[in-house]
Parts: sequence; C-alpha cells; structure tokens
Amino acid sequence: MDPILLVSIAAFVGVSALVVAIAVMFRGGDNKIEDRLDVLTGMSTAATNKESLLNDSVLAHPLDAVPNVFEALVQRFGRLRLLFEQADTNLTAPKFFAISGVLFLLGAVGAIVGKLGLSLAPVVGSCSSSLPLLWLMYRRKKRFKTFAAQLPDALELISRALRAGHSLAAGFNLVQDEMPAPISVEFGRVFEEQNLGIPMEQALLSLADRIPNLDLKFFSTAIILQRQTGGDLAEILDKIGYIIRERFKIWGQVQALTGEGRLSGAVLLALPPLLFVAVYRLNREYIMQLFTDPMGQDMLAGAVIMQVLGALAIRKIVNIKV
Repeated sequence: MDPILLVSIAAFVGVSALVVAIAVMFRGGDNKIEDRLDVLTGMSTAATNKESLLNDSVLAHPLDAVPNVFEALVQRFGRLRLLFEQADTNLTAPKFFAISGVLFLLGAVGAIVGKLGLSLAPVVGSCSSSLPLLWLMYRRKKRFKTFAAQLPDALELISRALRAGHSLAAGFNLVQDEMPAPISVEFGRVFEEQNLGIPMEQALLSLADRIPNLDLKFFSTAIILQRQTGGDLAEILDKIGYIIRERFKIWGQVQALTGEGRLSGAVLLALPPLLFVAVYRLNREYIMQLFTDPMGQDMLAGAVIMQVLGALAIRKIVNIKV
C-alpha cells in the first residue's frame, strides 16, 4: 500500500481520536468533592440525575430544535453541545466537523503547494483541522477565568440585596442587570429557570454543571443548605466572597514566582519544532532521513516522547493548585 495513503489514514484516525477524547473529557465524570457536597445537602439522587436535568431544561435548547442523526451520534460519544455552551458560541456539531474537515483539506493542499512534500501534507492538515477545537478550548478557558473573577462581586451584590430585604431570586436578577457577561448570562438563566417553575436547587445544579468552578459549587451548596436548614445567607456569601478574593491574591503571587519557569518551558517546547522547520527549508534531504532511515525514525519517535514527557514535567512544576 502507498505510504502516503497510510500516513493520511493514520492522521485522520488520530484527529478523530483526539476529537472524541476531548468530547469524552467533558462528559462529566465522578467528582469526590461534588459527591460529598451532595451527601451533605441530601441531594444524593440529584447527583445521578444532574445531566438529565440539564438536558431537560426548557432553556437549554430552542423549543423547535430537533437533533438530526449526526448530532444524535455525536451525543453518544460526549457532551459536545455543552462545550459549545461553555465556549459561548453558536456552533453546532455538523458545522464544527465541517469546518475541521475543510481546514484539513486546506492545510494539506497548502503543504503541497508550499512544496513541503506529500509526506507532511497529512500532518499539516491534521494541525489545521485542530484549530477549531483549540479555539473552542481557548474561549472556554477565557470565559471560565472571567466568570471566576466576577464571582466575588456577584456574591457581594446578592448579599447586599438580601440585607436590603430582597429575595434570593431578586438577587440573581440584580446580577443579571448590573454585571457584564458571562456571569450575568449564567445567573440570569438561573433566574429565568426558577421563574418557569424549575426548583432553585435544580437550577443551581445545572449552573454548577455548566460552569465547573469549585467556588460556585460551594456557593450552590450554601444556598441549598440555607433553604433547608435556615441561617444568615448574606453572612455566608460574604465569607465565601472573602475566601475567593484571598485565593486570588495567593494565586497572583504564585503566578509571579513561576513566571520564569513557564516562560522557559514555552521556549524549550517551541524550539524543536521551529528548528525542524528551519532545517527542512535549508536542507530537506538531511532532515528527511528522520522519516526514511529506520534509526532516524526511532530517533524521531524518541524525541517526540521526550518532548511530551518534558512538557508534562514542566506543567507539573509550574502548575501549582491554590
């Protein structure tokens, strides 16, 4: 069989496996902290039905939205639609895979036109097809980071509303009116859901499922406990907001202390690919021995493995949980 065809098939299978793996990662697995909080609040059955609550929410999807066969197949492998919601985009599964396929073809054609060789065309196409997924991950991470930064102010706003005599639902509506996105969108969705008859506990569980933030889970648990046992909810929210702000201060100090390590890691990880491209452009026959010679193939595989291990090691060193 043609080696180029084998490389193309392997690249296609690799990209498909990557997409499926990322989708499975967002399926919502077991969470020990969340399970303990569910047990404390007496919502142990809600933990198992949380995904169905999100899917059955009248605000999750348009009333006239009927998933086609392709979307139904995608939903079997992972909650890809949840990824779209978390990234705040209007993409659908067919559009996402169509864009990825078009970028794969454009990347492969561009590699051939740029005289990189047929052997590198599938690699370039695979890198191009992963751009939509990387874009979604970037938007998702940026949105979560913004939400986490806005959460202390939202808790303080709800606490002041409660002290002024407003209800908890009115506090959520106040956050929707007074604060920017994304927290205004998410808290406004909780307000609209409880207005339509969904219990506040279920609306909060759906919010915690859409936004996997530990501080938000504590906030949701505090509200559920207060509604069942009573207590000063305004004081509890003030304490949670204070803890979140102190954690951000410590996190800023950690980021400053690990800045040199993160920059060194970025340089060391980017240097081998850049040198490969430079040598490939200057002396193609010399670098192609890594693909044609058996020893070169072993050296290339070892270099890739060591590169991955180095990236994981650097990530483990600089990624300090706060």
